[in-house]
Amino acid sequence: MPYIPFTDEQKVLANSVDLEQFLRMRGEKLERVGREHKLIYCDSSGRHDSITIRGSKWFDHKNQTGGGAIKFMQEFYGMDFQTAVQELLGRSISPLSNSPPKADKQEQKTREFKLPEPNSDMHRVYAYLIKQRFISADIITHFAKQHTLYEDKTHHNAVFVGLNENGEPKQAHKRSTNSVGGTFRITCGGSDTRYSFAHFGENERLYVFEAPIDMLSFLTLYPKDWQKHSYIAMNGVYENAVLTALKNHSNLSEVILCVDNDEGGIEAVDRLKDILNENGYSNVKRLAPPYKDWNEVLKAKNGVYALPAVPNQHKEEYHRQSKNLQYLKCRPDKLTSQIYATFKNEQYKYLAEYALAGSAFFMPKSERINSECKAFERLQHKLKGSYKPYTDKGKKSQKQRNLQECVQTVLKDLRQTARTREQSVNTAKLLYQLADSAVRLSVEETLNAPMQENIESEDIVSEPEPCMEFS
Repeated sequence: MPYIPFTDEQKVLANSVDLEQFLRMRGEKLERVGREHKLIYCDSSGRHDSITIRGSKWFDHKNQTGGGAIKFMQEFYGMDFQTAVQELLGRSISPLSNSPPKADKQEQKTREFKLPEPNSDMHRVYAYLIKQRFISADIITHFAKQHTLYEDKTHHNAVFVGLNENGEPKQAHKRSTNSVGGTFRITCGGSDTRYSFAHFGENERLYVFEAPIDMLSFLTLYPKDWQKHSYIAMNGVYENAVLTALKNHSNLSEVILCVDNDEGGIEAVDRLKDILNENGYSNVKRLAPPYKDWNEVLKAKNGVYALPAVPNQHKEEYHRQSKNLQYLKCRPDKLTSQIYATFKNEQYKYLAEYALAGSAFFMPKSERINSECKAFERLQHKLKGSYKPYTDKGKKSQKQRNLQECVQTVLKDLRQTARTREQSVNTAKLLYQLADSAVRLSVEETLNAPMQENIESEDIVSEPEPCMEFS
């Protein structure tokens, strides 16, 4: 292609193209999530949805990289700068043209996977992992001898390699060893995401981590007989490699989720548990680091400031509000007016209380545990225990619509006079769902209210123990 001297204005215009509209014109599949869209695509390793798009900006959560429209075209369509700009300008200059956009008939070629060329030594990788990350030299050496950790020749990045069931390299993740500037980490092009940096032992337990450095940090913290167990780094919070590992190693039956103890990690725990349960793996536990992640634990042990754990705000607030619900004896003849009035007046706590009391009332007598109050407490405990923040997405307006639909459904159901046992059970379920929707909207309002002064202690507790949650 001949060189085209684009003006600065044309470059800015190309980089500000609405990617959501542009990608739909190319026939790509997108799903709306709140104010963003997820790009959905499939390759030989399965279905992927790690890329989110908002306007002209995109972010790949798996590889922790993103940018504007031009960079997207370069990264995902393999275009050079000239082609990317021309393509974007061609699509955006005449969006109201009567002629339909020309469909892109060219099949996307699968990028060939190739490991980065290794350096002659691993001096920089050893120095980085030992001096800055406090990882044991013996642990590093073990994986170096397995040829699943090495230093690349061009940029001296640490390269973590994922092998398939035949011991062949199929995936590689690069992590910068340079302490100056921003962190660089990316999965190499053409990688098969069904495989990842891992170690497989003989017993039944698989420890799951977000990143290779978290995994190495954990092995440094708990080195005793570590080779008997199995460990895998997901390079994010995506389940593909975990499911493949479980399928290929029949001895694995227990999964320990060791993901980060922060907003995203806490959310990922529930999502991963559900996915694993759906695939037949019910023995799933959570081992939470007492700091943000396992390398932060290692830092604290070596006397370096460590980032604290970060609670999931939606989960914490939902638990608080559901715990504070008070039992109000259900008056079936008043329930319709109580639900309507509390919804109209936006009294969501009272609405949740009336709905939950109603749910307890309509439960079969065999499940009321001798009293409606006890049944209410049981349902209250169920609200707290079943809440999963990954299912609680969307803006306040969406949650208002969801609540309105629940109210309408319940009011219509309550018009019934004579009920069968099955109808009463269904009414109890609808009222429980109404209580859940009311609490969710109340949580959203609380978290979006003007911030109040909140003083938190910054003291670091020495040598805290990780917390194992059994499910």
